[in-house]
Amino acid sequence: MSPSAPAIETTIAGSLPKPSWLAKPQTLWAPWLLSGEQLVEGKRDAVRAALKMQETCGIDIVGDGEQSRTHFVHGFLQGIEGVDFSRMKRIGIRADRYEADCPTVTGPVRRPRPVHAEDVRFARANTTRKLKFTLPGPMTMVDTIADEHYRDRAKLAFALAELLNAEAKELEALGADVIQFDEPAFNVFLDEVREWGISALERAAQGLKCVTAVHICYGYGIKANVEWKKTLGGQWRQYESTFPLLAKSKIGQVSLECANSHVPIELIGLLKGKDVLVGAIDVASDVIESPEQVAATLRTALNHVAPEHLYGCTNCGMAPMARPIAEAKLRALAAGARIIRNELAGK
Repeated sequence: MSPSAPAIETTIAGSLPKPSWLAKPQTLWAPWLLSGEQLVEGKRDAVRAALKMQETCGIDIVGDGEQSRTHFVHGFLQGIEGVDFSRMKRIGIRADRYEADCPTVTGPVRRPRPVHAEDVRFARANTTRKLKFTLPGPMTMVDTIADEHYRDRAKLAFALAELLNAEAKELEALGADVIQFDEPAFNVFLDEVREWGISALERAAQGLKCVTAVHICYGYGIKANVEWKKTLGGQWRQYESTFPLLAKSKIGQVSLECANSHVPIELIGLLKGKDVLVGAIDVASDVIESPEQVAATLRTALNHVAPEHLYGCTNCGMAPMARPIAEAKLRALAAGARIIRNELAGK
């Protein structure tokens, strides 16, 4: 956090709902409803709307809401050679928690040109607030793709990390203030996180001068994830093995799930020295949090994180939610953070 920034800034984890004229509402992996030049124009209009929504709600660090991508992983992979989207395979992902239609790696991966440069350039031109852009992390990409070439998860992850690094450096140069890598797979493959996941993540972020972040959650608010959470018991302690590793890493921020979860809040104390983006908005429920509920989550987090390192965030992306509900939740997030700011200021 910069010295002039207010304590408890707010941001979003990544995705926001798309307008109903752009993609099928309340659907993950929703197909586009436009094509050609209309689709290009529609995506730009949706980004403008997403930025305006965040600004109006009072969010401090905004993003494009991933309005130009059908999915946070495949949106990047569609610009990568060696990944064949004409050969979609239905595979189990996140340790077979659910199945998804995924493209196939058929040869060495290569990034022939920037993938998201125009997205960042456009978003930067349409907001004066700090801008965060999200990219899929290497491990999560490996877990959301059918590999018929490398046949080695770690080898593929490092190959993708090199491409991510080149992309991230270009996005930084175009004005992205924060580059966030999304790694929900970090909560699933705990041994692999230790063996090569953190190293691959650091390779993706190597040499960046902007703020770097990693988002680790328990997934979108879809049925498969909700059912999986029911099997995790009274305490969700996956973060306990990963946070100490991240604390030693060069990644600056960690975004995590807290609201309505069974994550022991004291685990965030393992992230000593890092900025902690506490999920204070439940994306698996249509119940709109009150500002006081958001403030209560952040207030509890302050027992383990210094104010200058604490941010208010959503648990995960909001793509499958209804837009009015998502907007109301963002208003609550900003209002709850203001309550804590005023308390810290003695008002």
